[in-house]
Amino acid sequence: MPSYTHTDLQSTIIALSTAPGVGALAVIRLSGKEAITACNKLFKGPNLNQQDTHTIHYGHLVADKQVIDEVMVALFKAPRSYTTEDIIEISCHGSPYIIQRIIETFLKEPTIRMAKPGEFTMRAFLNGRIDLSQAEAVADLIASESEAAHQVALQQMRGGFASEIKVLREQLINFASLIELELDFSEEDVAFADRQQLVDLVTNIQQLIQPLLNSFLLGNAIKNGVTTVIAGRPNAGKSTLLNALLNEERAIVSNIPGTTRDTIEEMLNINGIRFRLVDTAGIREAQDQIEAIGVQKTLEKIKSSSVVVYVFDLNEMSLAEVKQDLQNLQQQSVPCLVVGNKMDTLHPLKVQDWKLQGAQLFGKRFLMVSAAKKQQITLIQERLYQLVLGGQAKVESTVVSNLRHYKALQEADAALHEVLHGIEGGISGELLALDIRMALHHLGEITGEVTTDDLLGNIFSNFCIGK
Repeated sequence: MPSYTHTDLQSTIIALSTAPGVGALAVIRLSGKEAITACNKLFKGPNLNQQDTHTIHYGHLVADKQVIDEVMVALFKAPRSYTTEDIIEISCHGSPYIIQRIIETFLKEPTIRMAKPGEFTMRAFLNGRIDLSQAEAVADLIASESEAAHQVALQQMRGGFASEIKVLREQLINFASLIELELDFSEEDVAFADRQQLVDLVTNIQQLIQPLLNSFLLGNAIKNGVTTVIAGRPNAGKSTLLNALLNEERAIVSNIPGTTRDTIEEMLNINGIRFRLVDTAGIREAQDQIEAIGVQKTLEKIKSSSVVVYVFDLNEMSLAEVKQDLQNLQQQSVPCLVVGNKMDTLHPLKVQDWKLQGAQLFGKRFLMVSAAKKQQITLIQERLYQLVLGGQAKVESTVVSNLRHYKALQEADAALHEVLHGIEGGISGELLALDIRMALHHLGEITGEVTTDDLLGNIFSNFCIGK
């Protein structure tokens, strides 16, 4: 893991900012106090030292009297740049040879070195351009694979989440300072902080933290996708349902029991939420060793799933058998859709019986479909979306999608509980101040007011080089 310290700011760094490989164009980025001077030595075009910031210039890069490439150079002067340092961005042709030649030529300068993963963004953070939660949102924005993930990352990058945390922290700091002041006058037994006002403040902060904590299930689903396992007995139509949801023939469909021996995974985007659909082997007494392995994999997938879609054949199963299967399959706290398949083959009266019985027992979690005829498939998509989004913050609200932020909020909330417990128990101001400082510490970890080199290394080492 790279080590990130303040001494890193002394060097000028360089890296390829576009994806590696052959392409029409590539962008090479430099940041640091020598970026403009170093580029000016190689650039045959306008004198970059004499140009305005946020301008683009045409010319050639020349080394050892040989033209390396015809380029466009974008100039961003400190402090009006992404890192707040001087930045040069060279747009060249996307030949791996040209890219390597340009970077190697710059690296001959003793003050220039290769950038570490995420170091441009790390400098933006260390130089006060963005806070830590915004820096992490940059990586999320690059990795976003859906509209919802893009919206969440963009909102956090603009500071929506950080601004809420900062407000909470500032309010708590004011009371912490009064408690600390009391400690200086402990012999006089003077109280500067009104305990009831502190209770009201802590309660209010907890009420603001709770929706953020509750939003993590949605945020994590948006960021990483929702693992959705399609489970049931053989020949229930699980593979047919997968194909219908994807609107393509992805899984082999057969009326021979046990056709699906291994899990099949595909991604489905529903209103900006990515569902990772997992078609599994039918659960029954295995007929051979290979099928037994498939059944075991099914059970393992169900345990690690976020949502289970239990599929059964309306013609072959009774309500009692469905209930028994669900008791064997369903994990605590894992939402489950109960899908009766092959409704197109049922007598109309039996359809009504199943509707009444299923609705009474499972409510809106029960629905009937015909996977083969693609009937009611849209309804399954709607119910899946509602299971994830229902009753939670909408994407337009502040949504926590980062596990580190979630854990820090949990720790802060626990510390605030201790503050309330301490006030109720009449503990000393010194112990009360300790709990308040702990809450402040965990809130500060989110935005970067509290950091360590290990923390920065863990965060920025996951970035791509050049960002």
